[in-house]
Amino acid sequence: MNKAIYIATIEGNCGKTIITLGLMSTLLGKTAKVGYFRPIIEDVEEGRKDTHIDMVISHFGLDIQYEDAYAITKSKLIKKKNKGKLGEVIDLIIEKFKKLEERFDFVLVEGTSFSGEGTVIELDMNVLIAKNLGIPTIILGSGVGKTLDELIDNLSLAYNSFKVKEVEVLAVIANKVQPENLDLVTTGLQKNLPESILINSIPLIPSLNNPTIQEIVEVLDAKVLFGHGYLNNQTGSYSIGAMQLCNYLLHLKENGLIITPGDRADIILGALQANESANYPSVSGIVLTGDIIPEDSILKLIEGLSTVVPIITVEGGTYHIANKIGSIKSKIYATNLQKIETSINTFDKYVDIDALTNKFNAFEAEGMTPKMFQYNLVKRAKEHRKHIVLPEGSDERIIIAASRLLAMDVVDISIIGNKKQIENKVAELGLDFDFSKVPIISPIDSEHYDDYVNTYYELRKAKNVTLGMAKDLMEDVSYFGTMMVYKGHADGMVSGAAHTTQHTILPALQFIKTKPNCSVVSSVFFMCLEDRVSVFGDCAINPNPTAEQLAEIAISSADSSLAFGIEPKIAMLSYSSGSSGKGDEVDKVRAATEIVKQKRPDLKIEGPIQYDAAVDLEVGQSKMPNSEVAGHASVLIFPDLNTGNNTYKAVQRETGALAIGPMLQGLNKPVNDLSRGCTVDDIINTVVITAIQAQGL
Repeated sequence: MNKAIYIATIEGNCGKTIITLGLMSTLLGKTAKVGYFRPIIEDVEEGRKDTHIDMVISHFGLDIQYEDAYAITKSKLIKKKNKGKLGEVIDLIIEKFKKLEERFDFVLVEGTSFSGEGTVIELDMNVLIAKNLGIPTIILGSGVGKTLDELIDNLSLAYNSFKVKEVEVLAVIANKVQPENLDLVTTGLQKNLPESILINSIPLIPSLNNPTIQEIVEVLDAKVLFGHGYLNNQTGSYSIGAMQLCNYLLHLKENGLIITPGDRADIILGALQANESANYPSVSGIVLTGDIIPEDSILKLIEGLSTVVPIITVEGGTYHIANKIGSIKSKIYATNLQKIETSINTFDKYVDIDALTNKFNAFEAEGMTPKMFQYNLVKRAKEHRKHIVLPEGSDERIIIAASRLLAMDVVDISIIGNKKQIENKVAELGLDFDFSKVPIISPIDSEHYDDYVNTYYELRKAKNVTLGMAKDLMEDVSYFGTMMVYKGHADGMVSGAAHTTQHTILPALQFIKTKPNCSVVSSVFFMCLEDRVSVFGDCAINPNPTAEQLAEIAISSADSSLAFGIEPKIAMLSYSSGSSGKGDEVDKVRAATEIVKQKRPDLKIEGPIQYDAAVDLEVGQSKMPNSEVAGHASVLIFPDLNTGNNTYKAVQRETGALAIGPMLQGLNKPVNDLSRGCTVDDIINTVVITAIQAQGL
C-alpha cells in the first residue's frame, strides 16, 4: 500500500523546511522510491522555478519533473475560490497527487506557506487538502513572538481543526523555540494533547533564520564588488558602521554583517583586517549603502588582500537598508549545502524519528472523501474501457452528458434515437460532439433488429409472447438497449431520465435476469457527504422486503461497497437500537441481521440500530458501546422503500450531498436507472459506475 505524510503549518515562517529536509533524508534511508509534492505554491516570475521545490528535487536527486511537483499557484487558487470553484482545485490536487502515488512507495506532501493575501484561509486549506488526500498530518508551529500559553493554544486549536474533519494527526512540533524553553514547551503540549500524539520541540537556530549574502543580494538587487564565490556565507547579527573605527570594532560579533556607507573606507578596511585577525570575530559580509563605490585607490587595496569577505553595494540610505535586511525571511537554496545539512542535523537531533516513522507506517486511512471517491471512479473506468448504451437520445440532458463523457474519454457510448433530431439538438446547444465516435441507433433501422426480435421471442415464448409482440417491444428503446447488453453489443445500459423505473428495469428482469444465488434485484446510492461517502440501500426498488430479502440486500450492498473501495460496516436501520425495541418491523430487521451473520460471518454488521447511533460516534458509543459498527457505519440498509427513498432525498437536499445512483445490484449484467429529475452530472456519474460494474463481470 502506498503511503504519504502531510506537513501542515499554522502560520507563515514556521520553518517547515527543517521538517521537509529531515523527513526526506530519513525516508530515503528507509524507502527506495520517495516522491515530493506541494499542492499550492507562491507565485513565481514567468520562466523561473519555485526555489523550494527546486532545492528539494535537486539536493535529493528525486526522479520528478518540476511541473509534477505542484498543482496550482496561490493567485490561481484565490481566483478559483472567489468564483466558487474550489472543488476544481481539489480535483486537480488529487489528480496530480495520485499520479505521484502510483510512481512512488512514499510521497512527502508539503502544505501551504502563504504570505500576504491568502493567509486567512491557510489552515482551512491545509485541513481540506489533507482530508481529501486521505493522509495523516504533522502540524508545525513557530514559537517566535509568542508566550508559552499562546504557542500551546495555537497548536491545540490547529489540532482540533484537523480532528473535527477526521484528519489523523500523528505529530505536533513546536519550532523556533528558545533553547532554554524546549522542555517547558514539550511538557505543556503533552498536557493539552492526547497521549497518542507525538510531541517534539525544536530550538531557534540563528544560522537557519538569518539570510545568506546571496539572499540579501537578490532582495536588495545589489551589485557584488568582491567575493563572488562566498555569497552563501551565512550572516549572523548585523550592525551599522557609523561610529569611529576604534569604537565600532568593539561591536563586532561572529559572522556579523556590516552595513556602512560606501565612502567609509575606514570601516571597510578595518572590518577586513578584523576578519583576518585572530583577536576579532569573523565577518560574513559588508553591505555598502548610498550607491557609493569606494575610490579606486581603496578598491585597489581591497583587491590585493587575501579577503574571503563578499562586499556588495546597494541604493538607499544606511538605516533604510538595515531595516530591509532585518525583514528578509531566509530561504534555503539548492546551492546552500551548509543550511541544508544544518536543517537535516537539527531534525535528527530534536525529532523522535523512529517513533514518527512507526506512526505513519502503522497508519491506515478510514473512510473516503467524495472528491477522492469520484476521482477513483473515473480512474477505474478508464483502466478497462467499457461500452455503455444510452437509450434516451431524445432527452437534452443525455446529449449534454454524452458530450462531456466524450471529452473525459472515459467510456465508449452508443445513443438510441433519431440521428437528425440529435444532430439538430447538438447544433442548437452549441456542443462539441464527435459523431464519428458515437453511433446513433434507430431500433427499427438497426442491422440487429431482426436478430433481437427473434432472440426475445425465443426467450419469452413460454410466457405467451408472440413474434408480433416481440417486434413491437424491440422498437421500444428500453427493450432494444437492454437487448444490446444481453447480446454483448454493449457492456451496460443507463436509462430512466425520461422513463419510469419499471420501464427501465422490467426488460432486464425478463431476460438478463439475476445472478446465481441472488433472488433480489436491489439498489444503492453512493451518498457523497461533506467528509465521507456512505452507501444507502435499498432506496429505489423493493417496497417492503422480507427479512430474507433485507438480508440479501445488505449482503449485495456490502459487496458493492467493497467493490468501490469503501470498507463495509453495515447498519441495519430501525426505529430502535439493540434489543430494547419490540414490534413486527424491528423484529424483521433483527431477523435479517442474524441471517447476514450466518451467511456472511466475515461482514461487520449491527442491527437493529437507529440512524444517529449508526453514523454519530458519540451517540453510537452511548447506545451500543461494544459495537464495531455504531458511529462508524458506511453501509446503511433501510427497512423499506418508503424510509429509504425519503431519507436519501432528505439527506441530499438538506446537506447538499451528491447522490450517485441508484446503482442496481443483483443483475447478471449492469443496467442502471436514473431519476426523471436527474441532472447531467447524475447521468455522467451513473454511466461511470455502470462501466465499473461491467469490469467485474
